[in-house]
Amino acid sequence: MWKGLTWDHPRGFNALDAASRDPDVPGHGRVSWDVQPLEGFESAPIAELCSRYDLVVLDHPHVGEAVEADCLHSIEDIFGEDLINSLEAASIGPSLSSYRFAGKHWALPLDAATQVMAVRPDLTASIPVMWDDVLALIDAGVPVAASIAGPHAALSFFSICAALGEPPAVANPEVLVSADVCKKAHAILSRIVLSMPERAKPLNPIGLLDLMGCEDSIALCPLVYGYVNYSRPADGRKPLRFHDAPRVAGGQPVGTLGGTGIGFSKRSVPDSALKEHVLWLMGKQAQCGFIPAHDGQPSRREAWLDIDVNAAWGDFYVNTADTLENSYVRPRYSGYIAFQTAASAALRESFDTDMPSDEVLEQLQDLYTKSRNGGER
Repeated sequence: MWKGLTWDHPRGFNALDAASRDPDVPGHGRVSWDVQPLEGFESAPIAELCSRYDLVVLDHPHVGEAVEADCLHSIEDIFGEDLINSLEAASIGPSLSSYRFAGKHWALPLDAATQVMAVRPDLTASIPVMWDDVLALIDAGVPVAASIAGPHAALSFFSICAALGEPPAVANPEVLVSADVCKKAHAILSRIVLSMPERAKPLNPIGLLDLMGCEDSIALCPLVYGYVNYSRPADGRKPLRFHDAPRVAGGQPVGTLGGTGIGFSKRSVPDSALKEHVLWLMGKQAQCGFIPAHDGQPSRREAWLDIDVNAAWGDFYVNTADTLENSYVRPRYSGYIAFQTAASAALRESFDTDMPSDEVLEQLQDLYTKSRNGGER
């Protein structure tokens, strides 16, 4: 029996568990799945998880740490280049390429997600397209919130920077972001944070979407990781509608890429049954049918554009596909996760203290540089 580890949300567990027990699925009965909180993947070293599990569901910023620890098989070594090429053509946005680091891929894209806009349609009829429209809603008294708990302050900031035309650390890997873009992005995010309910500030994306569905205190969140499950809640909550992230004039909707992939730990020597099982999860039948039917969020583009899939889930997929296609891929070097945590804490402090943007940038750049240099001063 192979052991897998995933995260404890229906989107992360239900489809994997159902596939492992379905007699029509190749390799069924050979994999058992354990779960841990999503935050557990941020706090536990990936090497520790790989020492205990054969399959590990991870997100792309962990691959640098995994490569440094030499704890994952590359996908090329297990399946070869032909599979990579076919999946690259089929996968939406950078959901596969985000797992490429040091010349190889280290996971297969099980699940695709990015920061998008969540709306309670019964609380606001206006769906903003531009960032200026979001700020105008705040001025009009519409309750708007930002996702800033845990690592999400940095991720929301990165998304706005990318929408402004400067995805962080892309043009020059040594420079996080320019002073001008930092000032504009920080001003937008600060405006939202200062207007939002205090009780929403410590909530992760799941908690934020729960609050939106249960109470009327938030009508719109312009950047939060999309969870298709909230389009069709089964517990009496109000349904949410998801739309592309806001943009600026002449720009594209951009969110910071999330999602998860399946990696093979080096504790495992995958046999043909395990390979066949994982490949089935990546195929059209699973991605366009089985996974959406079991609360999952597929990674194949054809599923995101499928009429039947969208009809079942309030057009979640087609309404946010452009944002996912344009999504920003975070750095993946070993040490990035710690930087993301520290940068988010620094941003939250800046909102509380009304810190000037030049001081914010100085702090963020210093944290970024130290993280790239192994913490050296």
